[in-house]
Amino acid sequence: MSENHNQPPQGQRPPGDTGDMRPEPRDEMSDYQGRDLLAGRRALITGGDSGIGRAVAVAFAKEGADVAIAYLEEHEDAKHTAELVRAEGRRCELFPGDLADRAHCADVVKRTVEALGGLNILVNNVATQWPVDSPEELTEEQWMRTFDVNIHSYFRVTAAALPHLGDGDVIINSGSVNGLRGNKSLIDYSATKGAVHAWTYSMAQALADKGIRINCVAPGPVWTPLIPATFDEEKVAQFGQQVPYQRAAQPDEIAPSYVFFASNRLSSYYTGEVLAPLGGETTPG
Repeated sequence: MSENHNQPPQGQRPPGDTGDMRPEPRDEMSDYQGRDLLAGRRALITGGDSGIGRAVAVAFAKEGADVAIAYLEEHEDAKHTAELVRAEGRRCELFPGDLADRAHCADVVKRTVEALGGLNILVNNVATQWPVDSPEELTEEQWMRTFDVNIHSYFRVTAAALPHLGDGDVIINSGSVNGLRGNKSLIDYSATKGAVHAWTYSMAQALADKGIRINCVAPGPVWTPLIPATFDEEKVAQFGQQVPYQRAAQPDEIAPSYVFFASNRLSSYYTGEVLAPLGGETTPG
């Protein structure tokens, strides 16, 4: 598991494109075999066009779920994800737009319910990040944008989804190791991910009597388009080398954690958990 899979120096314009990455990430779950763990379920995945979101969408489809994907503007990535989902015989609906916008958060839920006939699994996964060299570089505009995308969208999409969720339904949030330990160059991003973790704990307690489970996956470094789109070439080349495995994870390695939380057969007694796949690091704290 620790063999060298590092990437060469490279960069992209945000929000990033999978096809321009070298090497392209493993995010199609090609070796994954489903067991009907999510048969008949309907899922909405924000940020589902690429990276972890794509891998989760395909894994859910292989487990029998229909999928809706909310994403910003990465149309080619989203189209490819939809093709992968549909190849498994499942429905896939695509909803582009900015989830930093309050109205759009409600709209994607409404359109998902209309298109799929209901909603059982919500994956709050969309995220943005902008590294800074010092706290003085972090503007209020960037701070607010990061919070609007990374935590306010989670609250807003979930608020719109709750009337459609019931006993046995599931919410899964994407956190980060940076929300557990902080990161001096990702100050606002880390703050939002810490908020996601605490919000998960609180919502799990608040939703327990409704039978709605809510959990969080908080990975370490993962090779997704967000990395070459937001880090400089030197950081990209070194990305993931700090963990004991000495490499970043592939999205395909993270997606099964979402399947675990989504499946009542596997995780019916789990709620309010933050699962941290960190490539050999111990969880901070």
